[in-house]
Amino acid sequence: MRHSYLRSHGLFSLVFFMVITLVACEKEVHINLGSVPPAVVVDGTIETNLPPYVFLTSTISFFSQIDLTTVQNSFLHGADIKVSDGSKTITLREYTIDTGINSKFYVYTIDTADLSNIILGQVGKFYTLTITYNGKTYTSVTKIPNPKGPDSLWFAAPALADSKTPANAIQLFANYTDPDTPGNYVRYFTKINSGQFFPCGIFSDEVVNGKRVANIGLFAGYNNSIDANGDSLRYFYPGDTVTLKWSEIDKSVYTFWNTAQFAASAAGNPFASPINVQSNVSNGALGVWAGYGSIDTTMIVPR
Repeated sequence: MRHSYLRSHGLFSLVFFMVITLVACEKEVHINLGSVPPAVVVDGTIETNLPPYVFLTSTISFFSQIDLTTVQNSFLHGADIKVSDGSKTITLREYTIDTGINSKFYVYTIDTADLSNIILGQVGKFYTLTITYNGKTYTSVTKIPNPKGPDSLWFAAPALADSKTPANAIQLFANYTDPDTPGNYVRYFTKINSGQFFPCGIFSDEVVNGKRVANIGLFAGYNNSIDANGDSLRYFYPGDTVTLKWSEIDKSVYTFWNTAQFAASAAGNPFASPINVQSNVSNGALGVWAGYGSIDTTMIVPR
């Protein structure tokens, strides 16, 4: 009985000693993340038969509370922004967009007071963007490639339907023959009824150059920053008027969106490989200056 007591008492003492030792060795660790100066962020586009536009913002601190006021305050004003097609150069003008929800956005685009001095996107041309802000200059060049749209489009039941897929959901499918010249990249968008275009996906011909690709499943784009139920919103429904925008892009634009998409999908995953989003704008700016050679096709989902 005594031996049993001693054994149990000794075990208790050992555990108590270990706990005390661990507590005594505990040390408060402070990690200094440091501070990084705000960077310029460029979101610029020029599309076939449309004028250029540029949203110019600064990066937001990692620990900032993100709301409409934060976003509104991130816009950069008074920048000198020029676009050149090689023979003509124009200066963009800053405009205010009132969202109607107690916030305003700002965009640089053509000066509507001087419509003789405009540039519209043309297939095959290169466009140089030059931004001068706060004593620094940022540049980028993009091309509007010649678009080659899908061979055919049709609606059918979703290819990967599961228990979360609504019973009346419909998916868009495409057949596509890639040109025999390498370096074709596509980003596609969809619009439902009178809504706006949302991006859906990107493609590269690195594996399928010059080949015909059949039964490509295309999904509906949606505002994933607001709408959470992606299981239903990624499909179309009977009676919808669907517009598919099939846009050819150059390699630098593809690389930006491919790395941005990968980084967004890996957010919060501790096992994902870290990746840097690759901007095509110089001098340390983030973002993209993108040319789009677009073909729009409108269809009605059969009832």
